[in-house]
Amino acid sequence: MRFSQSFKLAFKSMAGSKVRTMLTMLGIIIGVAAVIILVSLVGGFSKEMTDSFSSLGSTTLNVMLFGRGGNVEVDPDELMAFTEQHADLYLNCSPVVGVGGAVVKKGSSNISSTVTGGSESYHLLNTFTVENGRALSYADLQRRAKTAVIGTYVAQELFSGDPIGQDFRINGEKFTVVGTLEQKGDGGEHSDDNTVIIPYTSAQRLSNNARVTNYRLSASDITTVERAKTELETFLADRMGGTDYFYVLSVSQVLDAIDQLTGTLTTVLVGIAGISLLVGGVGIMNIMLVSVTERTKEIGIRKSLGGKKRDILLQFVIEAATTSAVGGVIGILLGCGASIPLASAMGIHSFISAPAVIVAFSVSVGIGILFGYYPAAQAARLNPIDALRFE
Repeated sequence: MRFSQSFKLAFKSMAGSKVRTMLTMLGIIIGVAAVIILVSLVGGFSKEMTDSFSSLGSTTLNVMLFGRGGNVEVDPDELMAFTEQHADLYLNCSPVVGVGGAVVKKGSSNISSTVTGGSESYHLLNTFTVENGRALSYADLQRRAKTAVIGTYVAQELFSGDPIGQDFRINGEKFTVVGTLEQKGDGGEHSDDNTVIIPYTSAQRLSNNARVTNYRLSASDITTVERAKTELETFLADRMGGTDYFYVLSVSQVLDAIDQLTGTLTTVLVGIAGISLLVGGVGIMNIMLVSVTERTKEIGIRKSLGGKKRDILLQFVIEAATTSAVGGVIGILLGCGASIPLASAMGIHSFISAPAVIVAFSVSVGIGILFGYYPAAQAARLNPIDALRFE
């Protein structure tokens, strides 16, 4: 029997009992759809996280100082002087001082925004581009000037027209806009465009924090990141008397950790979703055993007319694989269609992985063959005389 004939008989059998076929495919449909949805959501989340950290640049180093007490600390001028002495390793260095719970106000309008204190190179370390006006200057830091560079969301929400030179307030303190940033995200409230950059010396006063405990640096290029990290750790260990009082984290480390985490998460979730595929396989085996029983006389007639054992086996295996494959296709369509609105509801972009779709479909077909083989073998082993007598 040719393959084309086997497939025709398989589809004819499926069409003859639509409800039973659909119930048989249900486990496969749910399993494949679940795999596609979970992989898409985890992939979207991973891409959002990766893009967020990648925007800082793969050469970025973040320093966190835990403090030792007493007079042992690292002064911003000391660290910036160190980077200047090693200009072959470092491009930029900036203290980072966050102003928590900042309320940004202009007249009767006010918004919550991310207010960060930095040096004149802070915008470069965060890949911001000054579109209008100017960036912060060294003179702003020295004078503790109340100047600010704002993102497009802040400019649109608080100012009408050109905001350069206009005043606004941060937690009640008056600041003057000296520059605006080019749009970096989607321009919304939760994007990178809802940001205000002020001199770190002014941010210290606003946050009532005399010590700077966070710094951001950039290595000269990707090839010097590890060496720059090692030199920085050596400098901090010598200055603070040990390695327990600081932590240096590179963006590449963060990206590797994200990849490892999402990979593990994907494996676990897909494994859980794969249980539905196994349940679907058991369902296919059960229905195929019933089908063999119902068609025992048909099998006997085919064998008595010269049908070979191989033909009977192939027919039932193809029927099981076809049922499973159709369920896999429906599951893929359902999974792809459902992942988009679900991702949108979660505030992330759906990332449908082509390899995941191919693997899910291949597994669904494989399960059909695997679980359909035993009933097919049972059918192929039937004695034609006993089969013809079956009632």
